[in-house]
Amino acid sequence: MRGTVFFAAAAALLAAQPALAETLTVRLDQNTAVRLSAPARDVVIGNPNIADVNLLDARHLVVLGKAYGVTNLLVMDAAGRTILDRQVVVGSPDASMSYYRGGEARAYACTERCERVGGSGESSAAASGEAAAPAPTP
Repeated sequence: MRGTVFFAAAAALLAAQPALAETLTVRLDQNTAVRLSAPARDVVIGNPNIADVNLLDARHLVVLGKAYGVTNLLVMDAAGRTILDRQVVVGSPDASMSYYRGGEARAYACTERCERVGGSGESSAAASGEAAAPAPTP
């Protein structure tokens, strides 16, 4: 009986939480439209150096990829409840690659230059002390 009550309480708590399972992928210097499940009052982007967001109307917004990296997007309704909580990944419009070394995976987005995709919001190459290599010219 005790296990059934605990399971029911845990299921109710999980159902009340906004979904963070999905990642919103945005290409550098391009927009991605998002349709909201409820009218929004407040929209917050974690790192405005990586992505920008514009609310078109109460149920539609557009996210612009400004720099390579990872940030988050929060949208709240008039009562302050979170209606959208997504991780935003800004990547290359053309190509990307992954590099594995010593059990660690590193992701790079490549156009004219290869940039390491990181979560801190600053240039990944600067953060790790690595120099970003220019892509070969045809």
